[in-house]
Amino acid sequence: MEIEFTHKQSAHCENGVVSNLMRHHGIPFSEPMVFGIGSGLLFCYIPLLKVNHAPAITYRAMPGMIFKRFAKRVGITFKREKFSNPKKAQAQLDANLANSNPVGLQVGVYHLTYFPEEYRFHFNAHNLVVYGKDNDHYLISDPVMEEVTTLTSEELERVRFAKGAFAPKGQMYYPIRLPETIDLKPAILKGIKHTCRDMLAPVPYVGVKGIKTIAKLVRSWPEKKGPKRAKHYLGQIVRMQEEIGTGGGGFRYIYAAFLQEAADVVNKPEWRDMSQEMTQIGDQWRDFALQASRVYKDRSSLAAEGAYDTLATQLEAIAEKEKVFFKKLKKTLP
Repeated sequence: MEIEFTHKQSAHCENGVVSNLMRHHGIPFSEPMVFGIGSGLLFCYIPLLKVNHAPAITYRAMPGMIFKRFAKRVGITFKREKFSNPKKAQAQLDANLANSNPVGLQVGVYHLTYFPEEYRFHFNAHNLVVYGKDNDHYLISDPVMEEVTTLTSEELERVRFAKGAFAPKGQMYYPIRLPETIDLKPAILKGIKHTCRDMLAPVPYVGVKGIKTIAKLVRSWPEKKGPKRAKHYLGQIVRMQEEIGTGGGGFRYIYAAFLQEAADVVNKPEWRDMSQEMTQIGDQWRDFALQASRVYKDRSSLAAEGAYDTLATQLEAIAEKEKVFFKKLKKTLP
């Protein structure tokens, strides 16, 4: 059985899954619009959560929150299911496919056989769509891949029930109620207001203050953690930024595209200029990742003793840019 489903590649999995599912149900939403309405942009340092033996850093909202907020703000009801029994999870998936209903799944990355080996690591918050089944092979629309692909039932079960942080527990989700009409303006304004509140939060681990906290830590790591662990922690920042999801730069680019699209909907021409500002901030994140990766690989022209201090200064500059940006964006809201 194969559902007629249009696969479209996207920059990030969760936005892409929601966008593709909405398009399938006749309500076209771009990836940036899903991301912006769902208040996907964030920075958060989570010292108690370890990923690859280093503190977690996220540049986006927690897994599942983007589509949850998006659905609520545009009036779409999603059904989300988790399972303890893999056989029940497969049966429920097959039942949806038999009813011509493609579903989104949360899975682990490490055992995704169609991923290049260098991109497979223990991260359990990846999203994809299953839109059919051919004998023992499930038809997969993974929005970060250029083309559709397949997984055997055994391979799919393995990634649906991956262990560790954010264990997916067979999670699947799909829309069950769609509104007749959607008023985008209030949804956009709520999304922006939430993002501004997150990025300007008065706590040391979130938003602009979180970036400044990481800058201080980067500056102290060589002395406090030693060269080996400092390098590992620095590599973690780059990995969380540029490999897990779309990262610091990529998410800023998506948000810039959202502001450009939203400017016409809400009649806020100043957002077009702010879209360019956010693109420039994204460029600064990418430049930081490039410099940090060179330090990690011992290929930097920076003096070893000053490299971490220079990287910390870069992060502080980014934090200040984002602080100014989100304060200005907040002032444009009614």
